[in-house]
Amino acid sequence: MPRIAGVDPLRQKDILVLVVDDEPDLRDLVEFNLRQAGYRTRTAAGGAAALAEVARERPDVLILDLNLPDVSGIEICRSLRAAPATHDLPILMLTARGGEVDRVVGFEVGADDYVTKPFSVRELVLRVDALRRRLSRAAGAPSVAHQKLRAGRIELDVEDFVASVDGQPVQLTLLEFRLLKFLVEARGRVRSREALLVEVWGYSTEVETRTIDTHVKRLRDKLGDAGDAIETVRGVGYRLRS
Repeated sequence: MPRIAGVDPLRQKDILVLVVDDEPDLRDLVEFNLRQAGYRTRTAAGGAAALAEVARERPDVLILDLNLPDVSGIEICRSLRAAPATHDLPILMLTARGGEVDRVVGFEVGADDYVTKPFSVRELVLRVDALRRRLSRAAGAPSVAHQKLRAGRIELDVEDFVASVDGQPVQLTLLEFRLLKFLVEARGRVRSREALLVEVWGYSTEVETRTIDTHVKRLRDKLGDAGDAIETVRGVGYRLRS
């Protein structure tokens, strides 16, 4: 995987990305390219070190390997999602475990994105860009001509990955935002579980999982009483009332 120089040299300089992987060469490669892209970076070689780094300074984006020598990436992700200070931390899993079941488990414990090794460094940086764009309002970046989607009391800012109900922001993970966006775009029409698996999670329809139901429940809870607009269509999937 070649190093990429000169990739959009000024992005959000104040955005910190923590790279957690036990392979020194891979850590160096990812860190180099993220810095070239304008990010601050820190690294950790294991799970315990990663949790210590998060406690020392909460990163804005976490790139997390699953196969770590001490604490597994799954346990780290589950722990961070359970903690109030890091429950909404954008997490990108970067791992050699690319099977469908591995992806399902990763998303079920709260990953926002999942990239398998070997990978394109350019694509990885672009995915980090997508995760950090949801931070742009908090960072003070200007919002110009952003696409807005509305469905009843729910509004989505597609560029900043911000959801709101009655004008009040709702803290969603990137995956939850993609799920809500997919439903809003089809408001009034049923989205099958198969379509959700492919379009939101990005894997084949051959996997039988409760992942979708779990995430829909979490999404409803976060939307409060506005979450009642997401209807379950038995035996098919979900629909957002128009």
